[in-house]
Amino acid sequence: MRKVCTRILRISGNVVTVKAPGIAYEELAEISTSRGPSLAQVIRLDGDAVCLQVFAGARGVSTGDEVRFLGHPMKVGVSENMLGRIFNGSGAPRDKGPAITENLIEIAGPAANPSKRVIPRHMVRTNIPMIDVFNSLVESQKIPIFSVSGEPYDELLARIALQAEADIIVLGGIGLKYDQYMYFKNTLEEGGALSRAIFFMHTAADPTVEGLMVPDLSLAVAEKFALEGTRVLVLLTDMTNFSDAMKEIAITMEQVPSNRGYPGDLYTQLAARYEKAVDFEGAGSITILAVTTMPGDDVTHPVPDNTGYITEGQFYLRHGRIEPFGSLSRLKQLVNKDTREDHRAIMDGMIQLYANFVETDEKRAMGFRMSDWDKKLLKYGDLFESKMMDLRVNVPLEQALDNGWKILAECFKPEETNLRTELIEQFWPE
Repeated sequence: MRKVCTRILRISGNVVTVKAPGIAYEELAEISTSRGPSLAQVIRLDGDAVCLQVFAGARGVSTGDEVRFLGHPMKVGVSENMLGRIFNGSGAPRDKGPAITENLIEIAGPAANPSKRVIPRHMVRTNIPMIDVFNSLVESQKIPIFSVSGEPYDELLARIALQAEADIIVLGGIGLKYDQYMYFKNTLEEGGALSRAIFFMHTAADPTVEGLMVPDLSLAVAEKFALEGTRVLVLLTDMTNFSDAMKEIAITMEQVPSNRGYPGDLYTQLAARYEKAVDFEGAGSITILAVTTMPGDDVTHPVPDNTGYITEGQFYLRHGRIEPFGSLSRLKQLVNKDTREDHRAIMDGMIQLYANFVETDEKRAMGFRMSDWDKKLLKYGDLFESKMMDLRVNVPLEQALDNGWKILAECFKPEETNLRTELIEQFWPE
């Protein structure tokens, strides 16, 4: 039975405080305002004092408005009819289509029991050499893209959405500009992938608090489809915006701030979302790829710093490309041993030679004389950056490996590569 409280004690930002006994944490409530009903969620309990976060913002809410507690936490409807649809940060249709009301499930539930997980063993191909060859993405992996503002992370996410081996793409946008939102929509529509995608989009013009719901909505829907045997790829952008929304709410709640004003439970909040990545035994999987922008390119900023402790590696996006140094997929050894016998040798050998190129390039910049070996390394570095690191390169894994051999053959003699003789005999171009 619904509980009704007719008196709001305090309004602070987008948080209202009421007095009501027997209320549960994260329970939903409906506030009857002059502009119509507004949804809110319990975010703090202090005895009978209940703090509610108003999704649409507290503008227009007065202390005389009626509050009705609904007796359950936030839920989202899940069905095949969601495919190709766009929803906002509270789960309501943004595309003016019908609401999904069947198969309602609670969001923000616990992560899967570790005993029900299986060891990741399948590669997710993206046709991006810097991922497929050097830092393979693994099904059920959780991995962030560390970037600074201005880098093409939207383009990278959209391309992965178009090309990654997944049955369903769930794209969660937090604090996006309108042109970013339209870019994702138009790109997936033109690429023919919109029919297998579900969007939860929160723009910068929407109430800040709605951005907090996007990861939970995206992951709850993904989990439901994964349990039914579907491979789901969840793309989130930007988790720094998500963390900033948490900071804003924490300041409103007068919580004691932690590092740089972020709440003390930042790690826990991020981990609760990332740990949803899972490969279910006998069912589907959830793979999470999330953009984390680094203010001032500072990897020690609380959001990327905490993220690095949770996830299984990271991709560094700098100068319009995925950097080979610093980028890491901690699960790549589980899959690239089974792709092609030369995969790991090419991966290790080409990165080692590129590191030598970087040193040589620094010597050249300082005016040192270049030896014949240095000249070979400089030629190799230019080819590696244009044919492997450039994000516009779009080739399958096997072709990328063949291209690696061609680059090596164009710059070096076989014995100069330190690759195994049997691999050279098998793969060295004529």
